[in-house]
Amino acid sequence: MSLQPHSVPASAPASDRARAAESPTARALGNPILQFGTSRFLQAHVDLFVSEALARGQALGGITVVQSTASAASAARSAALARGEGYEVRIRGLVDGRPVDTSQRCHAVRAALHAQRDWPTLCEQVGSGVVQVIVSNTGDDGWRLDASDSAAMPAGEAPRSFPAKVLRLLAERWKRHPGAALSVLPCELVTRNGDALRDLVLELARQWAQPDAFIGYLANHVLWANSLVDRIVSEALEPVGAVAEPYALWAIERRPGLVLPCSHPAIVLTNDLRRFERLKLHLLNLAHTFLAELWLRSEPGSERTVVQAMNEPAYRDALEAVWRDEVLPVFGVWGLASEAADYLQSLRDRLLNPTLAHRLADIAQNHAQKKARRLAPVVDEARASLPGLRQDRLRTALANA
Repeated sequence: MSLQPHSVPASAPASDRARAAESPTARALGNPILQFGTSRFLQAHVDLFVSEALARGQALGGITVVQSTASAASAARSAALARGEGYEVRIRGLVDGRPVDTSQRCHAVRAALHAQRDWPTLCEQVGSGVVQVIVSNTGDDGWRLDASDSAAMPAGEAPRSFPAKVLRLLAERWKRHPGAALSVLPCELVTRNGDALRDLVLELARQWAQPDAFIGYLANHVLWANSLVDRIVSEALEPVGAVAEPYALWAIERRPGLVLPCSHPAIVLTNDLRRFERLKLHLLNLAHTFLAELWLRSEPGSERTVVQAMNEPAYRDALEAVWRDEVLPVFGVWGLASEAADYLQSLRDRLLNPTLAHRLADIAQNHAQKKARRLAPVVDEARASLPGLRQDRLRTALANA
């Protein structure tokens, strides 16, 4: 891992105003971090980490955000970010049972581009060698390929799918800097997300009959990092900004030559990413999905939030029983019993956060897929390693359509 500190910290509002006076293209071309996604999560996670690190001289530099969708909400956020004036992130919640409520100004995002409209600028930014890190969080369907994308597309036209965009941008980089490394850090909630994105891009490159030398560059010179993000960001501020909990983690699998966007206490380099994935996926995410399952059975259509459910015995008692009787024994099989118990201590504070309006209706979206990813592996492990363990609640949830 390497990190080249940015020589000029950029956290003052006056600096924001000076950058805002520059043209959008000029602001974009100078940024070493390229981010696909305008979500409130990225605003309060990666972008905020970079902003805090910039103030300490511990970041590569600014961020160019790329809007890839045509949604009105994304367009509004992108327009606000394009002004380069910064935005507010409010940190609200509980730490060791005590309330926290602070506000920070994020200054890391220096430019915002639209993939379709500004494709030549994006190609120049990556191809010139300025970009050192690509970050993404493109949503549940963000990695889906599009049959209309092809190697025959005009050079000035952006592909539709995110993997195809990455492929075309890396081709620009390879043509001009064939030996230059570049780090790609996907934040999507996909197991071993760096490997998965790499395989998608390599598959597409082969389908498009790209040169062997370029395919070798993708496989051997681009560093595809597996990572896990963990922070609840449940509310957007308008037109841009977010409300987030105090807890934050970005666990990244250690790799030789990996370049990070910044140095930050919430960024953890690890040789055992699976440990972090299991804790988050099968304690936090499982809890969210199990609460959503109870909500769908008893009161669909209501506006119940996570904190309301945690203060309702019918929900809380069932969740505590699932953790205690059906999940923690499996963490013992994985050799993570003490770590799971520690994680649960802080997790209760997070779920009892009275300031985050995390709606169960939102969590219940794509419910079947979430159950398969968050609940089923715990049941499968118990079936294989603890055949006598009763998991009636989890099995009932999985059996419901």
